[in-house]
Amino acid sequence: MSTFRLSRFFSQPEILRRIDPENLLSLLADHAAALEVLGLKLPDGTAVELDYDRLIGLLMTPDRLPAALREAFYFIHELATPEGMECLLDAAGRAGLEIVGRPGPTPGDVAVQAWLKDSELLERTHAEQFLRNPRTFESFATAVAPVPKHSDPAAAAASMKADLDDYFEKKKRGRNTKVFAYVRPDGVWFLVRHGDPFKREGAIGERGESVGVYYWPEKFDVLALDPTEGELRINARNKGEKKAYRTIFGRHLYGDDGFFGGEDKYTLEPLREKGEDALTPVEGIEQVVLVEVDFYRGGSFHEREIRKADDVFGAYRARNKQFPAKAPITKACFRVTFSDSETPRTVTIKPPNVAQYTRDADSVIVETWLKARGFIVTKGQAPREATVRAVLAGV
Repeated sequence: MSTFRLSRFFSQPEILRRIDPENLLSLLADHAAALEVLGLKLPDGTAVELDYDRLIGLLMTPDRLPAALREAFYFIHELATPEGMECLLDAAGRAGLEIVGRPGPTPGDVAVQAWLKDSELLERTHAEQFLRNPRTFESFATAVAPVPKHSDPAAAAASMKADLDDYFEKKKRGRNTKVFAYVRPDGVWFLVRHGDPFKREGAIGERGESVGVYYWPEKFDVLALDPTEGELRINARNKGEKKAYRTIFGRHLYGDDGFFGGEDKYTLEPLREKGEDALTPVEGIEQVVLVEVDFYRGGSFHEREIRKADDVFGAYRARNKQFPAKAPITKACFRVTFSDSETPRTVTIKPPNVAQYTRDADSVIVETWLKARGFIVTKGQAPREATVRAVLAGV
């Protein structure tokens, strides 16, 4: 049985809304008693009365869920995508399974029905077609030492709503922000639900007529607070949103708009200083291989050099070449094999503060490895890559 690492559901809970409530209720029905103990009572009447907010809360702390339900959500969330739907429909067709929908199934509906009809088929499809959906987190730390205690997460989440509403209303996205706070062993995670720009679209009505649909699309951003380091990691779409989150979260968690002011987190110098020893795994990781490294050569043409290989260090060794000694390293991609999976996943680090993961949950183990091997800058240390940051920003 796979180790459960829920990523897409806690950071993209809108996927739940894309599953027909009847299908979702069918998935949950066998676990009704256990879920009720956890505070989620399944509706006796129509499935649309399902408490989605409570379900999302449980998915943020999945260890509390029944083991069989955790396993179901693990595979369903991986394949609740357009690509996953195509693979599952092909597999279901070959197996003679009928997938239905009113008027048509969404990717989430297909994944749930496939699990309910033949869970092994879903697992095989997942193994055959592992889907990669990288997510990028940008980290912002504090210079304050020692790091003070933060405000109560639930109270801060409630108090920051007005400020976030002001920001998103200014950006023409409405005043319907809601912040969900979840205290986890690896820190405090926040989901911010807000509207996207207003949409007007044509649609086909129940009688086949052309109708207009007007709505604010629902968007979720995910933020993670490391209270020990005083660091906020943000997955959001643009610089404006990230800047607003830094200010507002600093204000309501620490009483300081500029609390999350630090941007120097990562350095790739251990690749030069330690060579392959910098790739030594930690617990939870079986192997790390460097598959891409980018150098900044500079000059009037802002030259870059990109090296890609199945094993960059192995390629240098085979050609009797040395790792470049001076050119600043601006990006590195690692192929990481985790202990819970035979399929390697890619992790990308771009100094000073960007990390990209295939799964959000990978960040916990990867950050431990990065810190152990010197890729995370200690406070007061000036990373070498910072010398070219201003130049790169203008390119």
